[in-house]
Amino acid sequence: MIILKAENISKQYRLGLIGTGTISHDLNRWWHQVRGKEDPYLKIGEVNNRSTKGDSAYAWALRDINFEVQQGEVLGIIGKNGAGKSTLLKILSRVTSPSTGEIKTRGRIASLLEVGTGFHPELTGRENIYLNGAILGMTKAEIKAKEDEIIAFSGCERYVDTPVKRYSSGMRVRLAFAVAAFLEPDILVIDEVLAVGDAEFQKKAIGKMQDISQSDGRTVLFVSHNMAAVKNLCTRAIVLEHGQTVFEGDVDEAINYYLNSKEDVIAIKDIKNRKGNGVVKASEVIVYGAGKNTKPQSGQPFYIKFELENYKGYTSKDIQFDIRIDDGVGQRIAWLSTTLLDENLHNEVINTITFQIDKLNLNKGLYHCTIYIQVENTVSDWIQNAFSFEVVEGDFYGFGKIVPQNQSKLLMDFKVKYEL
Repeated sequence: MIILKAENISKQYRLGLIGTGTISHDLNRWWHQVRGKEDPYLKIGEVNNRSTKGDSAYAWALRDINFEVQQGEVLGIIGKNGAGKSTLLKILSRVTSPSTGEIKTRGRIASLLEVGTGFHPELTGRENIYLNGAILGMTKAEIKAKEDEIIAFSGCERYVDTPVKRYSSGMRVRLAFAVAAFLEPDILVIDEVLAVGDAEFQKKAIGKMQDISQSDGRTVLFVSHNMAAVKNLCTRAIVLEHGQTVFEGDVDEAINYYLNSKEDVIAIKDIKNRKGNGVVKASEVIVYGAGKNTKPQSGQPFYIKFELENYKGYTSKDIQFDIRIDDGVGQRIAWLSTTLLDENLHNEVINTITFQIDKLNLNKGLYHCTIYIQVENTVSDWIQNAFSFEVVEGDFYGFGKIVPQNQSKLLMDFKVKYEL
């Protein structure tokens, strides 16, 4: 049975500092309305690409979104920041209305969109449980029957009679998720807020969402950048890009589509702050994962390919090439150097060099690289922080478990031996 249907959903926003609009725009819009014509300002606007400067004062956060969700289905919605995921969930939750299109639903919807959404900061945690239950249309008796389960699951029993304004963001999310999950909505809408919780709570929350869909037959819409959670939880997925649906279907295929991107060719030939005599120089670099069009992912093959300017015909025997990899705060994570290897040395002129790691052991995050080229014991090209690359999280250990970023930047294969 179809429990939720989105038909031609679009959402347009006007950019800049806006009051109530302009008189000329309001009159023009009113004149079209009284004649039964379409709003003229919905005909203009640009694709929602946050990284580019546009010419229009209007942008489409969403454009012509269509999908159906069956009862008991867990639908993952993935995409880059600014793709329109949160806007779509706000429309589905009736927080905001679409510019065009229609949402059709059956039953109650509970939403967990942002930290503290729906909570009154001056009320206690217990009072907010009853407030949220009332918003969902439940009676006091129904809420009372679930109260103890909600408090126990949230892990906030000691603070449940304390005003929510004194809660940490993690405690708010714990309580908000427990309320949303245990008050039995027909459709549960979850945004990225679970990332605020600790690892133990995220595991509990994902387990609860699985129970909700599999045992209770309720529907879950789940937005996350945690691909492992999407893979383990969702039965189907949608990929959004610039406010439009670019893929809908199998979860694994959706994740692969999301992780796929055009090769990031980074031009470094024009960088000024480089040292060396320049007899061999790096002109550009391509960073990619398991395939030529995939992002680097923990536990998967990883490649850094350099194009060189080598006009004097030096060979691999003549050239020493080093890469230093630092984390976001400048701490050295790894050092790769051709001096550590004794292979692929020949007497032919080289114009390309590729560093290959069979199983990338870096955790999710942004990393910065310094490159150093030495020819005939003389520095040829040395560029501090020449380029950066992003690693997306992956199942490094092969058991569906993700290492939190704050626990480790470097992942290591290990075994444990138990003796009696």
